[in-house]
Amino acid sequence: MTGTGGELGARAARSRALAVLRVRSRALAVALLPAAAEVILLTGAATGQFTGEGWDTARWVVGVLAVLVLLAAAGIALVVARARPAASPTVPVSERSAPDLYRMVRDLAERLDVPAPSAIALTPDCDSWLEDRTHPAHAPPVTRAHDEPVVPGARPERRLAVPAPVLVIGSPFLWWMRVAELRAVLAPVVAGTGPSAQPDIAAARRFVRGLDAAVAVADAPGRGPLTRWVYAALGRVARLLLRGCREHAALMERGVATAAAERAHAVDYGPRIAAQEQVGLAYAGWDRLLTKVALPAWRMGRWPSRLDVGVAAALTELSRRDRLADGFAARLGERPACDLLEEPGAVDEAVSLLTARLFHGGPAESGPNWAPVDWQAYPEEVVDRTWRAEAARLHRVLDSLGVSPSLDPATPDPGGPTLARVLDHLTEPATDSVPTVPAPTAPLDNEDFAANADTADSADTADADPDPATERSALLAAGLSAALAREEREDSAVQPGARAQGPDSALWEDGDLPLFPLQPPRTGRELLAAHITAMICCAAVDTAGAAPGLDWLDGPTLLLDGERAADLTPKVLTLIEEGDPGPLRAWLAESGIRPEKPVRLV
Repeated sequence: MTGTGGELGARAARSRALAVLRVRSRALAVALLPAAAEVILLTGAATGQFTGEGWDTARWVVGVLAVLVLLAAAGIALVVARARPAASPTVPVSERSAPDLYRMVRDLAERLDVPAPSAIALTPDCDSWLEDRTHPAHAPPVTRAHDEPVVPGARPERRLAVPAPVLVIGSPFLWWMRVAELRAVLAPVVAGTGPSAQPDIAAARRFVRGLDAAVAVADAPGRGPLTRWVYAALGRVARLLLRGCREHAALMERGVATAAAERAHAVDYGPRIAAQEQVGLAYAGWDRLLTKVALPAWRMGRWPSRLDVGVAAALTELSRRDRLADGFAARLGERPACDLLEEPGAVDEAVSLLTARLFHGGPAESGPNWAPVDWQAYPEEVVDRTWRAEAARLHRVLDSLGVSPSLDPATPDPGGPTLARVLDHLTEPATDSVPTVPAPTAPLDNEDFAANADTADSADTADADPDPATERSALLAAGLSAALAREEREDSAVQPGARAQGPDSALWEDGDLPLFPLQPPRTGRELLAAHITAMICCAAVDTAGAAPGLDWLDGPTLLLDGERAADLTPKVLTLIEEGDPGPLRAWLAESGIRPEKPVRLV
């Protein structure tokens, strides 16, 4: 260990590991206490010191108690030993598919004088860590090495060997960082394999992970009354032990991190400082790409198959726009870390599908309603389809409300779906003739619509909804919320998410996908604003020669004469909140968009 700080961290980590193991030893001692008392009572009876009716009764009571406690302790120990600890959802990377990456990591481990990670996996996150998958539930069996001599007649010896943990790397790092930057960032992470090989620390980690897995087993639903009571007792014991060693385990990991950082201090320390700037930049670009670009595609049943390529493009665009990032563009001429993969496209596709499952809850495989899309087809396959689907939903809700179409004899399809119909409806003042409930012929679920309509009608009087809106806007927003909720229920019933298939599928449960939802459910006003904006974009494409586009930082965008359209949100909100179409109509006239002409819907 290099440096005093590293030695102190390693020493503190081992001390806390021993404290965790002492908790385990105390639990074992408590379980053996009734049996020890029974041994004392039986010894006293054999020597003639504890005789009489009272001592006989005590021996029977303590004996039964000892048997029950030992059985309970054995059952708890068996569950803790066999329960599968939680593991992060990852995409495994074999050495055959990334020999250069494995070579770089092993060279780094050799320079740090630590064991090399046993495997490498990618995660759809901007972070890297070591994940211990040495639990017997998913660790490979240990066999004799080939170079060990075979002694005739000798009994084979089975030795317990603890493999090194798995190195999990954030996939955006590979596509954005250069090779030298990735090496510098991974140095302190790889250095953590040294403390992981320490027997006391490894045993303490196994114990804590086993307790955590036992709690998850105890909380699993779908059991009978008696079994549920037994597992509830198991859960209480496991939680009690976890509380006893929680602080020691946290301080142990802190000591391990200190020791690893100190060991890696002398390896690529200078480049690591500059590379940390790229970590923050990659995180910002990744988050923006998911929320602004990937989420609209996922909602349309399409998943971008090159998300990591997209984050590299987004960060390159940010480097072009932001003065603070100007210096980052010069490094783009260096070798990217994704060159360490033999087939980066296939790896990116696997990571992109896993990202969609974790953040949106999509199926595990492609299908008719869940297909990949590349970036070249994104504007046509996602942006345009999203606009037209939302415009069609908006007009279906208007039909259900009994809103008359805007008739223009000069158009080839008078009475068709027009933007003017939406503007006229939201502009007219509310009167008694405005329906407050959906018409019987509405293509919506009446119960859902009524619930949303009640919420919308009470928004202005009860202050239940903080979003300002006119009465017509609130009712239209309620209808859109009901229609969208019904469509989502139908989609989930037709094509429920399948479980993941692959080497890591048994290491994590995906019954409650998405694990990390990107955004909370949209409010009625947000839905209405999005649908009106979509209708405006459809009218622009069909009547003014506009085109759908993709902005790497802002997502779907409308291109007028090859330039991004001005922000429509303030003008649309003025229409929704005040019923004033003036700013929006002025912009439409300036852009040459004809609101009275019908648009094409899906």
